[in-house]
Amino acid sequence: MEQYALAETLLEVKNISLKLGENQILKDVNVEIKNIIRPGYKMGQVVGFLGPSGIGKTKLFEILAGLLEPTTGTVYINTPPVAVKAGLVGVVQQNYPLFNHRTVGGNLDVAAKKITKNEAERKKKIADILKRFNLSDKANLYPAQLSGGQKQRVAIAQQLLCSENFLLLDEPFSGLDPLMVEEVGNMLSEIAHSNELITIIVVSHDIVSTASIADTLWIMGRDRDAKGNIIPGSKIKHTYNLIDKGLAWQKNIELKPEFLDFVKEIKGLFPSL
Repeated sequence: MEQYALAETLLEVKNISLKLGENQILKDVNVEIKNIIRPGYKMGQVVGFLGPSGIGKTKLFEILAGLLEPTTGTVYINTPPVAVKAGLVGVVQQNYPLFNHRTVGGNLDVAAKKITKNEAERKKKIADILKRFNLSDKANLYPAQLSGGQKQRVAIAQQLLCSENFLLLDEPFSGLDPLMVEEVGNMLSEIAHSNELITIIVVSHDIVSTASIADTLWIMGRDRDAKGNIIPGSKIKHTYNLIDKGLAWQKNIELKPEFLDFVKEIKGLFPSL
């Protein structure tokens, strides 16, 4: 098993509930992400967030991002803890919203201005991130001139420039061909391992692609009463430490029998969630 240690808390979801009208969407959601220290490596955290359609993943996603106020509870980030609010966490939506009238460099500059006021420092940060994302030659192009994969890279780079350590991705594998899915997975792993404190949360329906890059998996579901009836309000029902299972930090992990067995186990849970 890989050697690692858990350090300070990076994100804590504390007693989150959400009621919309008469509908209990979320109930008593409690979960925590700690900094993972792996000797000899620079590591971030990748959390895969799975659950059936309509279970409330999007609402919890919005609460984690500070875009939606919960009925009760608080989301804290960093140590010492700070209550999350819009702008502290980078959010990459499925459609990669970019300013079409601005170049790639211009889009990144708008994002960088939020936390980097010095122009020379901003230009250096933008040049560095363009290089890191293999986009240096695209700096003067407009979004309409980019492929879908390139737009996604720009959208992720944009969010890293204005939020630094936290990144929430909504269905990053949706609608991609198998080669692009692999490329996006590699990119997210690379980003996570570029900074000790980076925390990436991937909300997805794609169990295989998400589990293959994650070190932790959250599975959302609902409780049932003694008769098997659903109790309204979703929560994180299962948390899996993939490091302890020997299923993290490995290339081509999705080809290994033990990984395929694990995916089968997760799929088996879904009907009861």
